[in-house]
Amino acid sequence: MTPVSLELLPRSTVLTPGPGRKRSAEELKAIAEEAARRFDDRGLYGNHDEIDPNEVLAWAGETFGDALAVACSMANTVVPEMTAPHAPGVDVLFLDTGYHFSETVGVRDALAATPGLNVVDVRSPATREEHEAVLGAKPYETDPELCCRLRKVEPLDAALSGYEAWITGLRRVDTDHRAGAGIVEWDAKHGMIKINPLVAWTLERVHKYAEEHGCLLNPLLDDGYPSIGCEPCTHRVEAGADPRSGRWAGSSKTECGIHL
Repeated sequence: MTPVSLELLPRSTVLTPGPGRKRSAEELKAIAEEAARRFDDRGLYGNHDEIDPNEVLAWAGETFGDALAVACSMANTVVPEMTAPHAPGVDVLFLDTGYHFSETVGVRDALAATPGLNVVDVRSPATREEHEAVLGAKPYETDPELCCRLRKVEPLDAALSGYEAWITGLRRVDTDHRAGAGIVEWDAKHGMIKINPLVAWTLERVHKYAEEHGCLLNPLLDDGYPSIGCEPCTHRVEAGADPRSGRWAGSSKTECGIHL
């Protein structure tokens, strides 16, 4: 663990780009519970049918308007591009950690030029250089949990506080932790609604959709990186291996903390 005081780091409040919440947590939770029943594909409420993501996104755009945000890692742009027709001008939150591959930043820049989307860079109040001055030159190696918390989790938590619902690209097949995820959930951690329109899809289905609809795919996907995070913590994997085995390779870490 990092033997330093985090008080040495800038910890100013990150201003949310969102419009703020008009509904109470109780109201939002009731909306989440009703939507979970409506968009049930796991048989929890008797329905085992596949749910069309566009139906979910149309509901989300109508229900939340500008209080809706999309989180995108820029491995692909399927979710924001699928959302755009249902929520024109929707904010797309990109966690700019300072450690991304140049290819990832390139996808971010290309998406920012797409009509109907507003890409918002979410950053820690401390720069990469400020973090390394306090935590050491390679904080992602000495304390990856702390690095993820400071560069990803805390900045996103602050950014999401101004929205009522957020859309993710989370999928059940990614990790054991995500296996029980619903299409619409109550996000108790953030006190808001979490929407996972592609939660039942495989990675192959996402990529097929991207190719058929002209969505952007990160070039690293064809270079041995089926799951893409920060450059120092992402490694190539052998063909046929677990797509996420290249994330934090050699450790038991499987999540950055955003979806925990």
